[in-house]
Amino acid sequence: MKGVRFPRIKSLRDVNAFRARLAELDLDLPCDDAALSTAEGSPLAQPLALGPLNRWVVQPMEGWDAGPDGAPTELVTRRWERFGRSGAGWVWGGEAVAVTEGGRANPRQLLLDDTTAAAIGGLRAALVAAAEPVLGTKPLIGLQLTHSGRWAHRRRRTAFRHRALDERAGIDDPDAVLTDDEVDGIVAAFARAAALAHDQGFAFVDVKHCHGYLLHEFLAARTRPGRYGGPTLADRTRLLEAVVDAVQTAAPGFPIGVRLSSFDLAPYGGFGVDDVDEPRALVRRLAALGVTMVNVTGGSPYYVPHAQRPAAFPPSDGYAPPEDPLCGVARLLHAARDVKAAAPELTVVSSGWTYLQEYLPHVAQACVRDGWFDAVGLGRMMLSYPTFAADVLAGTAPDPEQVCRTFSDCTTAPRHGMISGCFPLDPFYRDRPERTELLQIKRRARTARA
Repeated sequence: MKGVRFPRIKSLRDVNAFRARLAELDLDLPCDDAALSTAEGSPLAQPLALGPLNRWVVQPMEGWDAGPDGAPTELVTRRWERFGRSGAGWVWGGEAVAVTEGGRANPRQLLLDDTTAAAIGGLRAALVAAAEPVLGTKPLIGLQLTHSGRWAHRRRRTAFRHRALDERAGIDDPDAVLTDDEVDGIVAAFARAAALAHDQGFAFVDVKHCHGYLLHEFLAARTRPGRYGGPTLADRTRLLEAVVDAVQTAAPGFPIGVRLSSFDLAPYGGFGVDDVDEPRALVRRLAALGVTMVNVTGGSPYYVPHAQRPAAFPPSDGYAPPEDPLCGVARLLHAARDVKAAAPELTVVSSGWTYLQEYLPHVAQACVRDGWFDAVGLGRMMLSYPTFAADVLAGTAPDPEQVCRTFSDCTTAPRHGMISGCFPLDPFYRDRPERTELLQIKRRARTARA
């Protein structure tokens, strides 16, 4: 995709200039004059009925620094401790955790099984210990469970064949499509992992249905025969219902959330493209099944990163933004608003905030106050600036030296087999030897795009 030129957020001198840019792009986003602190009655400081002390959420991200066996390392523990010090009242998963070895997206992703459960429970304990001095209590901490399917690092398995996606993922295995019996085994793996998470003290699990990973892909499995696919939404949600039922059986009363890509984009798009009413019907069905929380995202980082993760600078395997990233932010926030309107009984977390940078709190508190959704999820910002939420709630202006500028190094590095972290702004990563290699990779990528 060919990129377009647009003003950087950092160049907008004040909130009025930011609003003017929104108006120039004809984007409907509320924006307050100033960010309020807890003492000033910030909407972001209000508790939620399901437990969190405030409306800030640490989003789950895929780590590339666990051990080969899927157990956490010191690098993983450092990241979770920083999440604990963030001031966020809610941690949605910490990061994506595979439920089977074959479902890992990379060879250093966390894996939850009988051998790693206690160590992953130790991550939760480390996060709580870091959070309690900041919050005065522990945050609400869940665990995101995933199977990477088409994007698994070993044998890539799929819900159905798709020419463009198969080419993008490098799939030429004639037996890539999972059988129904194999899918039944994956359902059981989600249930086992949920029971382990419950036993380790996590407050809920997220059954991940986003970003082109396996369960999300099944929502678009219109051409798949058998029990887990078909032309109707009921056909294509049979797997989701089976997983939710299995988790509820394995861990009775354990709350379940779903992180959902509620829209996608052509030419790769599936769920939420052909029938834009299906996401609304799906979230109403989730509520009927007993799911209590939905975290709304869109697209995939593999084939439409500008929609899933609006950024000024693409990762090395990406492309220059085809639109002002503010358009991508607005698309994501409106998607979360639509989900909340369709199923008001659900607690809805929004995604896609980091690109707003200094003006993130101004828009976030206005959206929450106006009832667009219930909570504000931060991903990349937590890597560069883990105390962003705490500073905002304390009435401190964001530190421009820590604000994420969406350089995408946290994606480029792991895509090339390196550890995950904020290499430009976190001194811990900036001083590591991998940064030299990363800079060379970025230079080569820029030359290739030019």
